[in-house]
Formats: sequence, structure tokens, C-alpha cells
Amino acid sequence: MTDRPRKGRGATCNPANRYAATRHEAVDDGWGSLDAPLPPLPTTVGIDTARSIITYNDSPDIPIDRSINPYRGCEHGCIYCYARPSHARCDLSPGLDFETRLFCKPDAAPLLRKELAARGYCPATVGIGVNTDAYQPIERTHRITRSLLEVLAEARHPVSLITKSSLIERDMDLLAPMAARGLVEVAISITTLDTELARRLEPRASRAERRLETIARLSAAGIPVSILVAPVIPVLTDAEMEGLLEKGRAAGAVDAGYQMLRLPLELKALFEGWLEAHYPDSATHVLARLREFHGGREYDSGFGRRMRGSGIYAELMRKRFKVAYERLAFPGAPPLETGLFTAPALDGQIGLF
Repeated sequence: MTDRPRKGRGATCNPANRYAATRHEAVDDGWGSLDAPLPPLPTTVGIDTARSIITYNDSPDIPIDRSINPYRGCEHGCIYCYARPSHARCDLSPGLDFETRLFCKPDAAPLLRKELAARGYCPATVGIGVNTDAYQPIERTHRITRSLLEVLAEARHPVSLITKSSLIERDMDLLAPMAARGLVEVAISITTLDTELARRLEPRASRAERRLETIARLSAAGIPVSILVAPVIPVLTDAEMEGLLEKGRAAGAVDAGYQMLRLPLELKALFEGWLEAHYPDSATHVLARLREFHGGREYDSGFGRRMRGSGIYAELMRKRFKVAYERLAFPGAPPLETGLFTAPALDGQIGLF
């Protein structure tokens, strides 16, 4: 039985996470209960009592070795989000739970201040929003991302932001002065210019046209912006790469990148269910082409392959990107400055000098 979409939500179901001891599925009882209209799902926000805020990694696929995620889960509801399986650590579903049962970290800024002030801390670019979007809708009221930027600006610490939300424009008063010192770079991700496809893929994210406006506004303020074509979905969006790069460059993007669709762990079944619900005639083709990228599987987690894929079709995508990138003369984002860092004072304390 095909799962049914809910208005304003990306996932079409709420399966148990991979750690759950039991599984459940809806069964038609003969009374038409499965045909009844689905009620709207409200968004709830809980508290994540984190003990630290900077997460370190040694992945060769990621150009930075540390990141901060102000939120768990993401209300944007992007069905393709590779972070969905992380909700299993909260004993929740990577499906609808991921986009409706969210967690915020209200102590993020004080924790960051403490970690930056620690003896021996060595500054390097920190990414914000690497796992879940730091500018998702609940940031409007919780303002945790902004509080983090205030600490980073005070400490003159370099930061890299990635988002698909125009809400980032709210913080231009912080970002522009940081950019003038070489302390910030922003990546705006865009998946498709097809409005109907976007509504189904990423129901609560900013429209693609609005994101292009954000690139233009940030660029006009002197903030270096990249366009990230991600994820590239075989059959559904792969034909749009050149068009997206052209529009991003015209809006003022100084750099660009792309990533192929990744379906780790529970995300594979979620995405297949989404395809069957929204694009049943294309589902077989999409999955077959995806396997071409990943050596006959829907996903290959190997370093160097998981984000770009391998094989003939993956090589074709690499060449298409390279040709378009060079034709559009992206100058590349300037390196960020690490030599201006000053350890922030802890709240209530006065510096010695």
C-alpha cells in the first residue's frame, strides 16, 4: 500500500527507526479508515540539553573539521535529507517525526563561548547548519543561530554557513562586518527551479527564486556566497545543473558545488515511498539510474564516492559541472581568516589585559 502525502510535509509515513524493537503498519479494517482525510501534524519543539556544542570530524569528504548544529530535526521537511536517520538517536522516526518533533539547544551560545575560551583552543573554520538547517522556520522565534553568530563575531572566529532559507538575510548586520574581515562564507543550496517538484521535495523551504534573491542580497552586502546544487536527483533534477549554476552566477555567487543524492540507512525506504506516492511512473527509472552512481546499490557510503558517486554517469555529471563552472568564470570563494581570533571573555568575567 502506497503511503499518503500530508499537506506541508515531505515524508509520507512515520516508520520505526532502526533501533526500535517493534514495527507497525496500517491495515484496512474494512470501514474505510485508511481513506479518511489525514489530520495536520503540528510542529513541537523540545529541549536538547547538550553538554558541548562543537562537533569534530576527520572526514576527507568535508573541507572543515568542526561544526555546530543548533537544532535536531528540520521543519523544512526535505524528503532527501541525509540527516533524517540521525533522529533514531532520539528514539524517533526519520520520517514525519524528523520534521515535526524538533529539538533546540538554548544553551548553544554559552557553550560555544566556553569552548572558544578554553585554554589551547585552536581556531579553524566552523560550519553551522551542516546537518540540519540552522535557519529553519523555528529559528525565527528561538534565534539560536543568531546568538552563535554574535559569539563568533565577538571572537573574530571564521564561520561557514549553509542554508536553503532566506531567513539568513535577517543576520546581514552581523555577517557583513564579519565578511569585511574575511571571517564568513555562505552557501545557498538549491535543488530545482520546478515549483511543483520543489513543493513536494522540500515543502517548507524557501522557493528557489527567493533563494536566488538571497544570493544577490548577500553578495551586494559584500558577503561571499556559493550556490550548492544539491542534491542532484537522477531523472528528476539532473538536467537542471547548468541552469542553476547560470542563475546562481548571475545573482552574484562567487563559487559553486554540487552533491549527488544520498540515501543512507532508513532514508532509502522513505525516498522510495515518496517516489511511489508522487512520481510512480518515474520511480523505477530514478532508482535504476541512482544505482548506476553507486556501483549497483542505492547508496555507497565510501569516502570519496558517497557525495559524487562513481561510474560513467557520475563522471558525466562531474564533466558537466566542470565545463559549466569554467564557462561561467566563477572566481572561487576567498580563504577565511583565522589569525584574528581572540578568545571571548566568559560571562561575568573581566579580561586580565
